[in-house]
Amino acid sequence: MTTKAQSAQIQNGVNVDQLVGTVNAIKGTPSLAKFSFRSASRWGGGAKSTAYMKSFYGAGQEDSSRTEAFSMEGDEPPVLLGTNTAPNAVEALLSALAGCMTVAFIYPASAQGVRVESLEYEIDGDVDLQGFLQLSDKIRPGLQSIRVRAHVKADAPREKIQELLEHAAKTSVVMDTIRNPVPVRVELA
Repeated sequence: MTTKAQSAQIQNGVNVDQLVGTVNAIKGTPSLAKFSFRSASRWGGGAKSTAYMKSFYGAGQEDSSRTEAFSMEGDEPPVLLGTNTAPNAVEALLSALAGCMTVAFIYPASAQGVRVESLEYEIDGDVDLQGFLQLSDKIRPGLQSIRVRAHVKADAPREKIQELLEHAAKTSVVMDTIRNPVPVRVELA
C-alpha cells in the first residue's frame, strides 16, 4: 500500500501537493493567511547582539513546533567599531531578502513543474553613514539602493525564468517590506 507521503509530488524539494493544499485552504478560509512573526534580541557588549526567534502565530493558531529558539549573532566589522564575529544588521537584512526571494521563486517554479538545478542571489546594498551619524539631514540613515542579481539554472527558457524572477520580486514579503513604508512603533517597555 502506498502512503500519502510516498505518493506526494516533490519538485525542487517542495511538496507541491502540500503547497496546492495550502493555497486552497487559504482560498477557502482567508484568515489562515494571517501570520505574526517575532524576534527578540539581547545586546552582548560593543556592537554585538544575539537575536532569537522561536514562536510565531500562523494558520489560525500559535505555532509551537520549535522546541528551541533559533539564534542569529550580529556584530560590525572593525572599521565600524565591531569585532567582526558575525554579519552586521544590513548584511542580515540583505540575506533575509535573498532567503525570501528564494522561496518566492522556488515555490511557483515547483508548482509549474520547472526543475531548478541551482539558484543563487548576489545582493548589494549601499548606505551613506552620514545619515546614521547625523552628519547630514539630507541623507537618510537607511539603504539608498539595493541591487539583486539572480543566477538560475533550470529546465525552462530564459523568458520563463525571467517571469519567475519578476514574480519573486513582486511577491517576496521582505522585498515588499523594503520597497513600501510599513508602520513601525518603537516604545520603551
